[in-house]
Amino acid sequence: MSDQTFMKEKPILPLVLSMSIPMVMSMAVNAGYNIVDSFFVAKMGEEAMTALSLVYPMQNLIGAVAIGYGVGACSAISFFLGAKCGREADASATIGYIISFIHGVILAVLCILGIRPFLKLFTESELIVEYGCQYAYIVFAFSPVFSMGMHAEKVLQAAGRMTDTMLCMLAGCIFNIIADPLLIFGIGPFPELGIRGAAIATGLGYVVAFSLYVGAGVVRPLPLRIRIGEYLSASVLIGDARSEHSIIRRIYAVGIPAALNLALPSLLISSLNAILAGFSEGYVLVLGAYYKLQTFLYLSANGIIQGIRPIVGYNYGAQEYERVRKTESVTLGMCVLIMAVGTVLCLLIPDKLIGLFTSNTETVGYGMSALRIISAGFVFSAVSVTISGVLEGVGKGSSSLVISLCRYIIIIIPAAFILSRMIGANGVWHAFWISELLTALISFKLRPVK
Repeated sequence: MSDQTFMKEKPILPLVLSMSIPMVMSMAVNAGYNIVDSFFVAKMGEEAMTALSLVYPMQNLIGAVAIGYGVGACSAISFFLGAKCGREADASATIGYIISFIHGVILAVLCILGIRPFLKLFTESELIVEYGCQYAYIVFAFSPVFSMGMHAEKVLQAAGRMTDTMLCMLAGCIFNIIADPLLIFGIGPFPELGIRGAAIATGLGYVVAFSLYVGAGVVRPLPLRIRIGEYLSASVLIGDARSEHSIIRRIYAVGIPAALNLALPSLLISSLNAILAGFSEGYVLVLGAYYKLQTFLYLSANGIIQGIRPIVGYNYGAQEYERVRKTESVTLGMCVLIMAVGTVLCLLIPDKLIGLFTSNTETVGYGMSALRIISAGFVFSAVSVTISGVLEGVGKGSSSLVISLCRYIIIIIPAAFILSRMIGANGVWHAFWISELLTALISFKLRPVK
């Protein structure tokens, strides 16, 4: 455990930077992949891009469960490492692999069965539905690999191996970026697979990343042991093993709220799609394009949050509460800077950003208005994103869930519905900044260490 003591000894700013910068870089590349993926699909026509936008909520749901459970495992592992409880740290990492695989299988089956009726809720276009199903069937089939990959990533993060995590994620994203045009358009010896090609490239990217995560833990051993064979051969998950059951409960206590935090945007997007579809399918495309674009900001901010979760978890377990407070302050400053950059870009070049996804002049006009209005709430969102991440890091998942419920459900959906009836589709965009401002005020009341 000695190699983990830097978590409570290294100065805060250098520590946060060393843990966060690799994650910000990898998240930025991942966001870039999302943009590139959509860019190539958009070349097939607005129907293909709209299909991708409508599939996104269900795809995000799978990611939410996988990443949320990984956040719970990361919190538990970091806490046990800080408290010098080696056996419990080992168990948290090991059990996580087994349960992540189970989650992936269940989600793959349910989402494959449900995608066609889900798409038909939002469009009458058979072409859009067909495109959506072609993409979703393949991507969802890779859910078990994706789910285990997310857990493997969090195990490395909990051990402080942020550079390894960055390199593995980068490899998966770069593979996706290269494979996308080859498989979509049939370049060179590759067959022209259209939107199916984008799905295959994404799935194979998951395989590449997961393989490298596991390999990184083998090449440079972690400060914990993964003992899957031992746990599968024993009846630990269903037998009388109070310690393991307690660990599982601890992981889910953070993992379930974290997963709900990440899944709530799916409910939000579906709700907003229903409102916007009443005006024009062009607005649905704009919403999908916005969520692709905002990943540059929020995945970068999430990279910082991923970097500091092990820090606050370790120090909270070691009862170093002042370091938790300082980590929160430094993180907030970094997130504010990222969001300020995003605000400036949306105000200065909204036409170029939306133009990545459509050449339709009317749709670009919708998008320009949307980005300028929504960006008013970016800086406010830095507060809730930071505090929510710190709450998850110290194991207070339910408080983090309250913040997300305010951001994604309680405030924004009613506001979007009411304002859309008053001022049209732009009312939906105004609901974003209103929600972020009010949620930031609520978040200050929920800070874990004041």
